[in-house]
This record gives sequence, structure tokens and C-alpha cells, in this order.
Amino acid sequence: MLPGRKYARRGFLALPAPVLPARDYLLYLPGGDRRAQPLPLLVWLHGCRQRPEEFALGSGVLRLADEKRALVLLPRQSQAANAERCWNWFDPLTASGAGEAAIVAAQIEQVAREHPVDRRRIYAAGLSSGGALVAALALRAPQLFAAVAVHSGMPCGAAASAAGARRAMRRGPETDTDAVAVQARENWKTSGFLPALVIHGSADGAVVPANAFRLARQFLILNGVRREQLPADGSLPDPAARRAIGGALLAEARDYAVADRLVVRLVLVEGLGHAWSGGADATEYFDPRGPDATRLAWEFFEAARR
Repeated sequence: MLPGRKYARRGFLALPAPVLPARDYLLYLPGGDRRAQPLPLLVWLHGCRQRPEEFALGSGVLRLADEKRALVLLPRQSQAANAERCWNWFDPLTASGAGEAAIVAAQIEQVAREHPVDRRRIYAAGLSSGGALVAALALRAPQLFAAVAVHSGMPCGAAASAAGARRAMRRGPETDTDAVAVQARENWKTSGFLPALVIHGSADGAVVPANAFRLARQFLILNGVRREQLPADGSLPDPAARRAIGGALLAEARDYAVADRLVVRLVLVEGLGHAWSGGADATEYFDPRGPDATRLAWEFFEAARR
């Protein structure tokens, strides 16, 4: 089980009938005096065939939380909702901001009400289906977050059924995901920014890297880049900066800025499959050879808010 203090509770969203179903979640509280000042909140969404305990321990987020003094919210997908414990990111309700996106948003609000959360430092990260749910949350409720990270995930609205999701994962989105981002920017009704880190392995056969490029485009549009400014072939423009990240698996970070502010960082890890980069190898879907994705996420979160 998780070290330190923890809470397991249910998050509810008060809505008229039909009542939105709940999901369990774990909340990790770091050591030390939490009354001194509000703390950052890390929302950490596991992938398919995972449980939040495995994802927390494998990614090392609890060590980071103790070091940086952050709360960690770990939603748990119900096996009754998905036999593989995948988040149903492809469900049209969830992709629109309702469904499971609304459930997790309600959990965030509950935790922020009941604990000393710095609302200016709420960050979300997820792997695979969890990353895809982070993308849906970011586009449909961008006001909740200071920054987000999607690892081996899918763009919001990339599919509208389980069969379509499998095709999109293998070949890339079959929908106009740019249009989804245009609508999200219009609905946001603000000139604000939501910086996003996108991490993907070049050897990912479960979710092909084409999805990472389409996801990065969505976040560029969400952050104010006009669709007409992007390449018509679905690729990305030249980044403002590139840098290599060392390790047993090399990676390249590509930074994109709007008005001199970092809004998207795309990290492509050479030779990484469908796994959390730099995670512990005790369980499936973690690869210790790559750069530490958890550290990369924290560094990006803190840099992007400056």
C-alpha cells in the first residue's frame, strides 16, 4: 500500500437525475505541516490494466510529492465501468466534458475544498487512457489546471466508440481533432494559457506516435494558435527550441511558445514502447531506461507557470 498518510474516499458531483456515478480515489498527503501554506495538487491518472497504487509507486510520484510537498489525487477506474480498467476517454459524454471527465473534475473540487490546495498549482498527468482523459479534462475544463502532462495518450475526441478508439490508437485519429480544439478555445472564453507536456515513445505500437503530434496541435490551438497557422498536413510547425535529453533511451524535447510563453513541450523518447518513461520496472507499463517522466512533468509544470 501507499506509504505515509492516505485517504480513500468517493467523489460525487451533484447533478439532477440521472445521478452521475462515482469513482473511488486515493489522496496522498505528504509529511510535514500542511497548515503553513496551500500545497500543489498532482492529479495522477493510471492507464489500462493498472490500479492507482501501482501507478503511483511505479511512476515515483509519491517520492516527488514528499520532496516537493504536494498532494496527490489518484482516481481509480472501476472494473464495472471498463473490464480492462481503462478510462473511457472515447465515450462522447466524457469527450464533451461530462461522464468520467466530470467525475474526476468533481473529485478535484472536493479535494480542493477539504484540503489546503493551492488552486494556482493544480496539475494533471496521465498514462495511456489516463493521459487521454487528462486531454479531455484539459480541453473541456482548462480553468481547473495550471498545466497538464499526457504520456502515451490520445487527443480529445479522437474516436467516438471502443472500436474507433482501437483504430485511432493503431493508426491515428479518425476525426478532426483540430476542430475539437478550436471549439474548446472558443468555449473557454478567455485569452489564458494552459501549458501542456506531451511525452510519447517512438516504438509505441499500442498508441502510435501520430497521436502525440495531433495532441500537441490541439494544445497549440487551445493556447491561441489559429488553426490556419498550423501545417495543413496535420504535422507540427518548427519548434521555438529543441534539446536532447540523455539517458539509456535518448529523447528530444521540442518547445512551442505563444507570446514568448512556453505552452507545449513535446518529448519523443527513442525506442520507448507503451510505457511510462523512467518508471520502476516492477510492474508492466513502466520502462526504467528512459528519462524520468515524473521529474520531466514537475519541471515542466513549474517552468510553465513562470
